[in-house]
Amino acid sequence: MGRPDCRADADLVQCAREGDKAAFGELLSRHIPTARALAQRLLGEHELARDVVQEAAVVALLGLERLVAPERFGAWLCGIALNVARRWSRRQRTTEAWSELEVIDPGPGPDEVAEAALRHRTVRRAIAGLAPGQRAAVYLFYLQGLTYREVAGELNIPIGAVKARLHQARGTLAVRLGEEQPEEQTMTETAAPELTEVRITEVRRSEDDESGRSTHLVVLQEIAGERQLVIWIGPAEAVALAVSLESEQMPRPMTYQFTASLLQAAGATLREVRIAQLDGTLYYANAVLDGPAGRQSIDARPSDGLNLAALTGAAIRVNPSLLAVPDDGELYDRFPTTASQLAAEARTTFFRKGSRSGDST
Repeated sequence: MGRPDCRADADLVQCAREGDKAAFGELLSRHIPTARALAQRLLGEHELARDVVQEAAVVALLGLERLVAPERFGAWLCGIALNVARRWSRRQRTTEAWSELEVIDPGPGPDEVAEAALRHRTVRRAIAGLAPGQRAAVYLFYLQGLTYREVAGELNIPIGAVKARLHQARGTLAVRLGEEQPEEQTMTETAAPELTEVRITEVRRSEDDESGRSTHLVVLQEIAGERQLVIWIGPAEAVALAVSLESEQMPRPMTYQFTASLLQAAGATLREVRIAQLDGTLYYANAVLDGPAGRQSIDARPSDGLNLAALTGAAIRVNPSLLAVPDDGELYDRFPTTASQLAAEARTTFFRKGSRSGDST
């Protein structure tokens, strides 16, 4: 019998992060009994508690890099186990409620059990093959049972980004698993949800940072609700959008005004701008045009599409999974310069530089 490993949890976590399986095994041997006891107290069944801690161990292994306080591995593992147990408990209560209404089969046979186990391993492999951001969101939301807000806090991303990653992960898993969608109720959203109409409510700029740079954003507000989508855009695009929103009259046409005039001259109409996808930190948009060649959808940057929509009055629609209810006004405190101020600055800059060349920016 080998000597007991006396290293602290924090040291074992560091070794496990470097690929030391024995170190992770030691962590589990120390804390799995407590996690199992907590799960059994919640579920009331030893076998279910054992399955819960097995799933919690997988989640912990895959999420080890995100553990902020390695010395608290035990508490972290127990928290994961409790989240998994709560989710299983909710499912169990739902099943019991249905069993009172209809006669159900007494239980799966040996073949069904084996098939379920194989299916479980297949799903695990498919999840492990997701892009890192999607994989992290799936584990936190579906396996650890965190809410959208909690996942956003763990990953330090907006709630809309969490929903977008989960939506993309479901689509990828559906393809890899050879099904239209996973069977779990929380993963049955359609691949192409009806888009939500929004309007541009804010264009703002942050204060200069230490390097003298500032950041610009645009806020989209759903017309029939309170949810928003915040997108970071370039300074030139933000200024152009502010000029349009404030109806600032410039002596010469700016780029987007020229583009809108070209569309009109060509007999084309911008029907709507769609923002339907988030890939990592990049939003993707499409401009839907009606013209002599019929209706066409053209790939576009959101900032370009929004500028044209602001000039032409075209509808703006976004994937509802990208929308989120704003927490508070802290964002605006960090971005104090408003659209009216940006538009005024643009006009002042134009006249200060002069317009002899005909170019304003």
